[in-house]
Amino acid sequence: MSTTRLHQITHSAATTFSSSTDLTDALIRAAIAHGEHEKRTGAEDPNWPLWYAAYMVAEQAGTELPV
Repeated sequence: MSTTRLHQITHSAATTFSSSTDLTDALIRAAIAHGEHEKRTGAEDPNWPLWYAAYMVAEQAGTELPV
């Protein structure tokens, strides 16, 4: 059995959403971007929650988005 350490992506910016609609819209944008990410890598991403979180925080902070 092998173990793989995942790189933790952290951002110092606080992320908040003013409504469930805003959160839903952010999740949809992250889902679309993540679909493109999986197309580029050619594989399903079992760690998609980490990728979504990093994307949503970076998007709201105006920093570089994950690829």
